[in-house]
Amino acid sequence: MEKPLILITNDDGITAPGIRELINIMNEIGEVYVIAPDKPQSGMGHAITINSTLRVEKIALDQGPQQEWACSGTPVDCVKIAINQILPKKPDLCVSGINHGSNSSINVIYSGTMSAAIEGGIEGIPSIGFSLCDYSFNANFKAAKKYIKSITENVITHKLPEGVVLNVNIPKADEKQLKGIKICRQANALWEEEFDKRIDPKGKTYYWLTGKWSNLDKGDDTDEWALTHNYISIVPVRFDMTAFHFLEKIKQWNLNL
Repeated sequence: MEKPLILITNDDGITAPGIRELINIMNEIGEVYVIAPDKPQSGMGHAITINSTLRVEKIALDQGPQQEWACSGTPVDCVKIAINQILPKKPDLCVSGINHGSNSSINVIYSGTMSAAIEGGIEGIPSIGFSLCDYSFNANFKAAKKYIKSITENVITHKLPEGVVLNVNIPKADEKQLKGIKICRQANALWEEEFDKRIDPKGKTYYWLTGKWSNLDKGDDTDEWALTHNYISIVPVRFDMTAFHFLEKIKQWNLNL
């Protein structure tokens, strides 16, 4: 049988250990094309480049059958230009990651990793975002290899509904500590943000965004619960943001002036 064509991207940059590990895993499953940012693009969300040019350079970082390009744009730019200019055909799968750091709960909104996967979903491609809850450059990505491979193969076999992508988060744990997979809902959690105000050597004010993570959700069916208890969380994510439960109520407003 013909191998599935797999597009890989991320937001940490094409040299990040997470994407290098994902490439190794996907090479065991299909024909791999890598189009990823040439520098870190974390927190870019669904940003696209419209006021400057994009550059794409073919590179070879590792021995392996994959073909690779470094792109000057955002993660979403990478998916768009891959589909429109680089790939020989529409891919059978788009995978993004493995991100250095969690993209659970509300982080899905800010994440360049997940936005790349969502862009794949918008294009009608079954798509998955993978994240590991460890920001370290030396994070242990290998512990979850068999789970990443299993999730990917299941998506290829069973497909995904139109308008749905998977947000997969992996706890910081070794192979013995990982308990398996939980299918979850997105937790009600958020960042309690603060801005650290400072003065530069020229006397001008600048700010560093900081804060702490706050889980407001006490449910045991959430991604935050799963990760805290050493389970890999899978949340099916929709990119149609319509609040369907509010449609009928808003129709009752007096909006005709």
